[in-house]
Amino acid sequence: MAKVLVVTSGKGGVGKTTSTAALGAALAQSGKKVVVVDFDVGLRNLDLVMGAERRVVYDLINVVQGDAKLSQALIRDKRVDTLYLLPASQTRDKDNLTAEGVERVMNELKEQFDWVICDSPAGIERGATLAMRHADVAVIVTNPEVSSVRDSDRIIGLLDSKTEMAERGDRMEKHLLLTRFDPVRAERGDMLKVEDVLDILSIPLLGIIPESAEVLRASNLGTPVTLSDAASAPARAYQDAARRLNGETVPMSIPSDKRGLLGKLFGRRAA
Repeated sequence: MAKVLVVTSGKGGVGKTTSTAALGAALAQSGKKVVVVDFDVGLRNLDLVMGAERRVVYDLINVVQGDAKLSQALIRDKRVDTLYLLPASQTRDKDNLTAEGVERVMNELKEQFDWVICDSPAGIERGATLAMRHADVAVIVTNPEVSSVRDSDRIIGLLDSKTEMAERGDRMEKHLLLTRFDPVRAERGDMLKVEDVLDILSIPLLGIIPESAEVLRASNLGTPVTLSDAASAPARAYQDAARRLNGETVPMSIPSDKRGLLGKLFGRRAA
């Protein structure tokens, strides 16, 4: 049965879109049929990170409004056969997304894919609530800084109140993905430690993505980092996170680019 995952955050610029692409590619590499859906109507960055910007003909709004079939808008990745993209519109407004249209598209996607990964716009406005509405699982992307963690706490509240699962009285499975983490700076007190973030948000840890120039380089190349350099520390961290989403038990660790090896083992169990 298909799983719908929303990748969300309260604050922009935390690595949500790059995480969507990296997790989507890693899950597809594991043999799952995956579609990544860009809900950031008006900005549309997921196609850039996926290297598919020149292949966009129809988009999410076209399908929601019935101007195009889903099959016309889906873009198949050239590197991984089981990975697809449904891009956002760059010229429309989020008000063009209707609850009924989104529900219809999500139901169609769930019939065709193992994983439907929704890249939510940051914040709490309409696009974000529609992106999370049909989710079974949420990944909250957070930087180790106070403002990012505080905004993520607000998003957790929305996931517990504004989704179909919440309306049914069910509790959504939620995971924390900590990005741009530097253990040296954390020890110096320049950023929050992993334990501090976990204590504030109180949700299971899915993965720790280290601060790395490789993530930015991969985005600029239009390739998910899990495909551009599978041996890099961030790629390994995303691959482990994807394995945990698939139900595997993978020891949690803090990857370090500087040493090229896994950093000190982190005692908390993975989600």
